[in-house]
Amino acid sequence: MTESGELGPALRHWRDRVAPAAVGLPGGGPRRAAGLRREELAMLAGVSADYITRLEQGRATSPSAQILTALARALRLSTQEREHLFLLAGQPPPTAGRMSTHITPSIQRLLDQLDGTPLSVSDASWNLISWNRPWAALFGDPSLLVGRERNAIWRHFTGLPGRVSHTPEQEIRFETVAVADLRSATARYPADTDLRSLVTGLRSLSPRFAELWDSHVVGVHESDRKTVHHPDVGPLTLDCDALTVPGSDLRIIVYSAAPGTEAADKLRLLTVIGTQTMRPSWPQAR
Repeated sequence: MTESGELGPALRHWRDRVAPAAVGLPGGGPRRAAGLRREELAMLAGVSADYITRLEQGRATSPSAQILTALARALRLSTQEREHLFLLAGQPPPTAGRMSTHITPSIQRLLDQLDGTPLSVSDASWNLISWNRPWAALFGDPSLLVGRERNAIWRHFTGLPGRVSHTPEQEIRFETVAVADLRSATARYPADTDLRSLVTGLRSLSPRFAELWDSHVVGVHESDRKTVHHPDVGPLTLDCDALTVPGSDLRIIVYSAAPGTEAADKLRLLTVIGTQTMRPSWPQAR
């Protein structure tokens, strides 16, 4: 149950302070308030407008942690505001023993401003939690992917289709640092049951993952080169850099090409055409 009927007023307050332009929405037309409409918040959070209405009116109770996380991200809440949102909704705030998926307002602004560079954000176990339009144009729109389909390590070791290809040397390097990175995450987040379940599932389904896990490999993914096979513009060999957000284990994955190269020209073309002409495809590892 929500706490003392305060969830609705808090949501309305936070919604009213978010300018549509700040989240990439048009701000034209008559508005009773400068902030987001309920329908706009619903779209950003991936829920129905009716559900937002019921939350604000106190007619919906016990929103899940997943919905609260989506609302916090859509409303650009700070870490402290996000914890307050969970408490108002009668949910325990995320603990230090679990991975964070919260994108702070400053990081979100960074993602919004780098609108000409493909980038995504993943948590400590490489679950995809956010991306921009150039990233979707490069890899395919991931909005229909659910559960572990959004995990780069799961996709690689279980053989799900994607657009990235590796040389044998690149594959060995990627697999080694991916498993080492996941092992480090389990040490930092011992109370995260989803993370433990991910590792258990990978060990049971992938002999290669199990072999690397049992060898106690160490390493961290920071940069690499990857070839992305796009169905419309062909192959692009790009630099891939992983940046860790200070104060959290979120990773910003950035793809770039040297100026004047064919890959740079293709990236500019993809920024223009977006996902409009793309054939269906699933994204793959980072």
